[in-house]
Amino acid sequence: MKQYIKGAGGTVVSKSILEGASRLKWFFRQEAGHGNGWIAFGDRDTQEYVDNPDNMAVVDFNVLANIEPAVANVFYLPAGTDLEFCSDGTGDYFINTQTGEEIRERVKNPLQEAFDRNLKFLNQESYPEELFRSLFQKSDKLKTAVIGKADFPSGEVVLADPLAYLGSEYTITLEKKIPSGSHPVELAVCPSKIAGMRVAAARLIVSNKEAVRHEIAMPKGSRIEDLGKSGVWGFFGVDTGMACFSDSKVAQKYKSFIQSWQEKNPGRNKYTDYFAAFFKESYQKFPELQREGGDFIIWQIPNTKYKLPMFASGFGDGIYSGYWGLDAKGKPAELVIPFINPEYI
Repeated sequence: MKQYIKGAGGTVVSKSILEGASRLKWFFRQEAGHGNGWIAFGDRDTQEYVDNPDNMAVVDFNVLANIEPAVANVFYLPAGTDLEFCSDGTGDYFINTQTGEEIRERVKNPLQEAFDRNLKFLNQESYPEELFRSLFQKSDKLKTAVIGKADFPSGEVVLADPLAYLGSEYTITLEKKIPSGSHPVELAVCPSKIAGMRVAAARLIVSNKEAVRHEIAMPKGSRIEDLGKSGVWGFFGVDTGMACFSDSKVAQKYKSFIQSWQEKNPGRNKYTDYFAAFFKESYQKFPELQREGGDFIIWQIPNTKYKLPMFASGFGDGIYSGYWGLDAKGKPAELVIPFINPEYI
C-alpha cells in the first residue's frame, strides 16, 4: 500500500467503496469523530445504506487514497469541509459544496503553508511600528512573560545560536552598545492549533523608556546604509533551533566552559547530555509557556556570575534579524527578534 500521507489516521469509509461496488462521491470532515474526521460515501450509497453502521468501516486514510488518490489533495482541509468528487474529461477533482470552488491541486499542510509565508515575513529592513507593539501585548494570540535577566558586563551585544555559534567566529556582534548591567528578557509565545506552542518573538529590555521607532540591528562596523553591500548583512544564523542575547564577554566565558566540558566529556552532546536537563526543569516550572522538553532557560555559566538566556527560535533553523527599539532621544530602549508573525499560525 502506498503511503500518501504519513500518520494520517483513521477515516470512515463506506464498505461499498472498499469492496469496489461504488466509487467515491461524497467526502466531508467532521469536527470530532473517528480518527481524522474524514468520512467517505460512494456514488451508489443510499441514506438507508449509510445509516447502517455495519456498512461503514474505519480504515487508515491511505487505504482510501490507494483506491482514489485524489483524496490526498484535500487531506489538510479543515473540519466542516463538505466535498463532492467529480471525474470527467478534464480529470479528477473535488467541488466544495458550500462555495462551489473546484479543487484540483493539492492543498498544503497548514503548518508548511504558515512556514512558507513566514519566510517572506522575516529579515525585512523595516516593519510597521504597530507590529513591534503588538508582539508584546497580551491577546488571544499571544502570551508574554519575562523569563529572567541576562548579564551584559561590557554592553557589547551578541546575537547567536548558542549551541552552534556563540563564542565562535560566526557570532554576530552588534554595532550599538547598551549600558552594562543585567537586563530583562521577555518572550512572546503563541499557542497555535496548527504549530503548537511557539516563541513568536524575544525582547531584551534595555531601559524603561518607550521605544518610538525601530531599526534593523547592524553588525559591528556597519551602518544601515551599508545593508546590501558585499559582506554586510543584518541577520544571524540558527542551526539548532535556538537563539540568544549575549554580551561579547559572556560569549567568551561560555565558549571556555563548553570547550572544557567537551574535553571532559568526549563524544557526548552538549544539548542532550547537559542542557536538556535545564530545559526540562524550565518546562516543569512554566508548562503553559513552552512545549514539552522546554523552549527557554536562563542559565548561569558555572564558576561565573553571568546569566545567559537561551530560547527556541520560532519554527527553528534559519536566519533571523534583530531590531533596535529607540527612544525619543535615539537611544536603545529594547532589542527585538521577531521569529513568527502570529497572524500566520
